[in-house]
Amino acid sequence: MQLFGIRLVGINEVTGHKLLLTLILIAVLALLGVALGALIRALTTHAGARRERVRFWARQGRSLLIAVVGLVGVLSIWFDNPGTLTTAVGLVTAGLAFALQKVVTSLAGYFVILRGKNFTVGDRITMGGVRGDVVALGFIQTTIMEMGQPPAVQGADPAMWVRSRQFTGRIVTVANSKIFDEPIYNYTREFPFIWEEMTLPIAYRDDRARAEAILLEAARKHAVRAEDMPSELRERLQHQYHVSPADFEPRVYWRLTDNWLELTVRLLARDHGVRGLKDTMSREVLAALDAAGIGLASATFEVVGLPPLRIQRQPPQQG
Repeated sequence: MQLFGIRLVGINEVTGHKLLLTLILIAVLALLGVALGALIRALTTHAGARRERVRFWARQGRSLLIAVVGLVGVLSIWFDNPGTLTTAVGLVTAGLAFALQKVVTSLAGYFVILRGKNFTVGDRITMGGVRGDVVALGFIQTTIMEMGQPPAVQGADPAMWVRSRQFTGRIVTVANSKIFDEPIYNYTREFPFIWEEMTLPIAYRDDRARAEAILLEAARKHAVRAEDMPSELRERLQHQYHVSPADFEPRVYWRLTDNWLELTVRLLARDHGVRGLKDTMSREVLAALDAAGIGLASATFEVVGLPPLRIQRQPPQQG
């Protein structure tokens, strides 16, 4: 085949025709993707709170549809001979198995994630050492809006400057293959609530019963109550996960230490907004403790058993 008088090596009329058909197929698929995207936006305009999730899965279906149609179309154009197709598929498969192991594993992870059993867009997860909300899912990588870490896990790698479960502003991509190597922690999938704790050190001389009552009052005011949860969710938690109804109620636990009595209130909170909840509780608890004349204990040290000190004056020497 010649172009402007130059003979193109490896391209004849047949391959040129196939190349032209391939370009037309790509253009048609691009237009199809734009049209399906507009249709998805139009159909999900009134989806309410579930709009983003519906759009996400619709876009995933669109991507898969276009990928499958494109693959079948390209194979149909270039490999019209079944024998040639079988040979090409064998060579490509062998090459992928050797050179693109991580990519193939990540692609397999994508289809596992699509089953919806691990996580979906909007879920708060920990994956590959990254904590945050899933904002996008691709064929190879999952995109996460990173969040900080509470003080108890500040030593984790990588360390965070945000000392609570709030966004850091960094967007992190994690390979889908991680679902085969590490556990996936999901904060929202089956149970969109988490149990939180707040610990206070109270001196033994103070009114600890009153301090416990103050903690319980604040917790009951701000915690998620069992009666506010959907009945089907409560029943599923009790029968499928064996969660006792008593676990939904706030409770204060005592622990004896060398310096103070440690009071820890355990309560049920929503998966988002925990820092604001604990901030409000801390302000109310501190004001109530001040009104009751109860202070927070701090570490004290008592020095005992000092050896006796003797001061001896030397007489002046005679010159």
